[in-house]
Amino acid sequence: MAQTTSTPQTGAPSSLPSAPALVLRAFGFWLTQYRRVWRGTAISTIVEPLGFLAAMGLGLGLLVDQGPGAANLDGVSYLKFIAPGLLAASAMQMTSFESTYPVMGAIKWNRQYHAMLATPLRVVDVLAGHLLFIVLRLLITTSVFLAIMVAFGAISSPWAVLCIPVGIATGFAYAPAIFAFSATRENDSGFAMLFRFGIVPMFLFSGTFFPVSRLPQWLQPAAWVTPLWHGVELARSLCLGDAGFVTSIGHVLYLVAWAAGGTIVARWTFTRRLVV
Repeated sequence: MAQTTSTPQTGAPSSLPSAPALVLRAFGFWLTQYRRVWRGTAISTIVEPLGFLAAMGLGLGLLVDQGPGAANLDGVSYLKFIAPGLLAASAMQMTSFESTYPVMGAIKWNRQYHAMLATPLRVVDVLAGHLLFIVLRLLITTSVFLAIMVAFGAISSPWAVLCIPVGIATGFAYAPAIFAFSATRENDSGFAMLFRFGIVPMFLFSGTFFPVSRLPQWLQPAAWVTPLWHGVELARSLCLGDAGFVTSIGHVLYLVAWAAGGTIVARWTFTRRLVV
């Protein structure tokens, strides 16, 4: 529902854009900026899955498939095992970068958020517009990754097309929470800690490269509570064609819960940081 205000000259009511229109204006800024730099990100978007699948899926995969470790994969080739996990993990990695330095830059260095708030945009519009841009980046990243998986012959089921929304959900489960964290930082030193003790361990030990059951039993619950594990399990089951309905819904709800909780916290931290 459009808001109304009065013009200072005449006192007559003038209509302000609706909430969705305000969000799209914030999104439009990030989209315009991306149009100038997309070529650089396109290279990494294509080269990263090619490198991962060629080196890990085909190179290391040949050794795994011929070794005793193949028994832990239930007859699935290592390429088909690792590819869906890498899709989900790449979504997490891309999101973690896009939710750290760009957010701090918009607050402290380039102050784009402050410029937006000098217009009719509210804090919630600024936050939602930037998060919507993250969804676009996730859509591009996961779509390209899935296309490369198809070229490598790494899928066994047409249900694999759902890996695109699964990758988006996995990445977005992290985005608002990291936005909230970034909004509390005074400098970027905390980001190194986040990547070193958060993102990298999850990338290595959330089921991307080997079944979580191979971890020590006391450590397995730590993997189960990560959004990445749920994204990896869901993407892998869809690619292999053995996804269960109830289990899949459980994974989705867990990812949605992380995204919803992170959004609430991000709105609070953004308001504290940007509203004087």
